[in-house]
Amino acid sequence: MAKSAEQVVAEAPPDARLAPASETSGGPDGTAEVDSTRSRILDVALDLFVEKGYDRTSLREIAERLGVTKAAIYYYFSSKDDILMALHMRLHEVGREALGRLARGPVSVALWADLLDEVMGEMLAQRSLFLLHERNQAALEKLHGTQHGIVHDAEHEDLQQAFHRVLADKSVPLRDRIRMACSFGAVFACLFMAGDAFADVSDDDLGDQVRSAVRDLLGV
Repeated sequence: MAKSAEQVVAEAPPDARLAPASETSGGPDGTAEVDSTRSRILDVALDLFVEKGYDRTSLREIAERLGVTKAAIYYYFSSKDDILMALHMRLHEVGREALGRLARGPVSVALWADLLDEVMGEMLAQRSLFLLHERNQAALEKLHGTQHGIVHDAEHEDLQQAFHRVLADKSVPLRDRIRMACSFGAVFACLFMAGDAFADVSDDDLGDQVRSAVRDLLGV
């Protein structure tokens, strides 16, 4: 029988319980404590993967920066690959709510502009995730074909289909749909595909420049 979150937390070794009490008040079943601990491990791993690279970072280094043993890391993640994929899947959360709102319609350039602005805010707040992807492409590619890759590909396909449905909506004028697609491409090209090309530019300055370009593309 699968263990409840409460059992997982209760049975965790002392040094695996990383989250202080102030971060664990979100639920009586221990779910908040598990989530908080996993998030802290991921945050530390993200810093190290960006700073040193995935291949040059060991689980021991992650544990040492957290002040715990390597066994504590294994309690939440089965391998370093598991940590890398969990970080990569955070990217899928960027814009998920925006796509959901678009799917509920009706679609318009004005709504697209508003939601794209929200997505840009999320992307700028998660710039380290995009640097992770840029600097560790080989490690991420190795995950494809594994169980991790299968789960990732299925979710990626769902997001692509949702995006395609919005742009294929013929109730929206073709001119507007093309502008919407171009503006989306501009955002991701600048904030994601460009990698660390703008690493020396502040979030505020980069955001202002990208938003200006998007407004020009959308004509709003």
